[in-house]
Amino acid sequence: MQSNAETTSGSKWASQEKPPHKPKVIIVMPAYNAALTLEKTYYALPEGSYDQIILVDDASSDNTIEIASKLNILGIRHRKNRGYGGNQKTCYTKALEQGAEIVVMLHPDYQYDPSIAKDIIQPILHGEADVVLASRMLGNPLKGGMPLYKFIANKLLTRLQNLVLGTKFSEFHTGYRAYSRRALESVNFEANSENFVFDNEILVQFVIKKMRFTEIPVSTRYSFDSSSVSFKAGVVYGLSILGTIVKYLLFKWGIVQYKQFN
Repeated sequence: MQSNAETTSGSKWASQEKPPHKPKVIIVMPAYNAALTLEKTYYALPEGSYDQIILVDDASSDNTIEIASKLNILGIRHRKNRGYGGNQKTCYTKALEQGAEIVVMLHPDYQYDPSIAKDIIQPILHGEADVVLASRMLGNPLKGGMPLYKFIANKLLTRLQNLVLGTKFSEFHTGYRAYSRRALESVNFEANSENFVFDNEILVQFVIKKMRFTEIPVSTRYSFDSSSVSFKAGVVYGLSILGTIVKYLLFKWGIVQYKQFN
């Protein structure tokens, strides 16, 4: 199992020959009240970095879906808010239905740098990874405005998760990722949480399925118009991660057979 994440950059593949087959790349955007930042995110994506964009609007109270309809984006709207995890479930299901061979998950709040969209798919294009994580911790997220308490919590939780899972990720909590179709079809992501811990649950599923991982650096910005989890929600998220770790150990030791891990 190649569960130890390799750190790399987009320049590694610059001199390599292009893959003979160009897989269909779909960028999915789980959105909630992203009207102020959607266009900036969209126009910052490099030309030729994707074949299609799917935005799932989780019952926003603003005009996110109307803005998406004016851009070259396939918009889907939830009538009721399903939560971040529920939003991603719709994103991935629709992307697979549309024939995606590589799925990139990018938040439309302009917090993560959209310009690395070409770089994040390169390890998958060249058959070197199934999952690519754009890590803030390979750069300086504090310079980009990440609150110190979030930085410390990220580091501590990631260290604990690496210890339990036998991985060496610099970060488990990034919201900018690329998945191969093979990876998404190998796991039961529908059995995961509807909330923020979905991001961690799906990584645990990929580790169990022995997917290959790599990481690339990404810069971020934190401002009034980018989404941010409140302190209270952050505490709930941290506790949910601890719960996921316990569930993984119970599954690993054969004590409990969880549907999401089978």
